[in-house]
This record gives sequence, structure tokens and C-alpha cells, in this order.
Amino acid sequence: MSDLPVRRGSGTSSLGRWPRTADPFEQMKELMGFDPFDQVERLLGTDRSWSFNPAFEVKETKDSYIFKADLPGIRDEDLEISLTGDRLTISGKRENEKKEESDRFYAYERSFGSFSRSFTLPEGVDAEHCIADLKDGVLNLRLPKVPEVQPKRIQVSSGSKDKGQVKA
Repeated sequence: MSDLPVRRGSGTSSLGRWPRTADPFEQMKELMGFDPFDQVERLLGTDRSWSFNPAFEVKETKDSYIFKADLPGIRDEDLEISLTGDRLTISGKRENEKKEESDRFYAYERSFGSFSRSFTLPEGVDAEHCIADLKDGVLNLRLPKVPEVQPKRIQVSSGSKDKGQVKA
């Protein structure tokens, strides 16, 4: 028989093994089958919509800013991206799946709910040519930079025979 923790409702049971984590709340859940946060949420009637926090990667290349986000299970219509001035906001939601009372979970670690992330961008983003693609649960967002104005080179002449004279 395997030694998997069984989750029924709000508690877990993992008899016969020592807790693997140093987190006291995790140890409490493991040893006592008690999740204090789950109990508080149940008393307050709240859900875990705050717990969905996707991972982002942001980098700058010579010609653009690239944003990547892990958004598994999010559909195009549940995702909103807006750019207002220098403020980029990416928000969306992942719906909770329906659970039956008779369901028996051995692990329940997936999170659901709404999220919203905002980033302040430096000047020079070309808002008209942004490209967003959601494929295989990964959002790729490319924000190109405005082509910078090339500095005008001013030619300096070395001394000429008209030195010191100003021509009108």
C-alpha cells in the first residue's frame, strides 16, 4: 500500500512518515490533518481566488521588451492585456473545476482564481506594434521599442585658409 497523503475535505493524513518540510504550517497539516488557512477561509466564506499567481519572465533585448508568463488552463477570452501610457497590465482568471463530495484527493495543489499584474515600462515602447500570443499555456508578449532618433553627426573642420573669417 502506498504512503500517499489523502485529502478529504480540508484535512490531510500521512501516517507513518515524518514531515519533509520545515514550514510549521505544513507540519501542522501533515501531522494533524489540519489546514489553518482552509479553516479560516471556510469560516469567512471566502475562496482561494487570491492564490493564483502565475510566474512571469521579463527581459529587454536591443529592439523590444519580452514578457513570458506561465498561464496553464487559461483561455484567450479569459485573458486581458492593456497598455496605458507606460503601464502594462496583464490580468485573467482560471476557473475552479467542479468537485464532487465523493471525490477523494491524494494531492490538491493546483490554484484557481483571478490574477492581475502591472508593470511600469520605460519610455519608448511602440504601443501600435505589440504582439501577444498564448500557446500551450505560455503567454508571449513582445513590446517593440520605438526606433530611436539617430544622432546627427556634426562635421568639425580642421583649420582652413579662411581661418578666423566668418562668411555671410
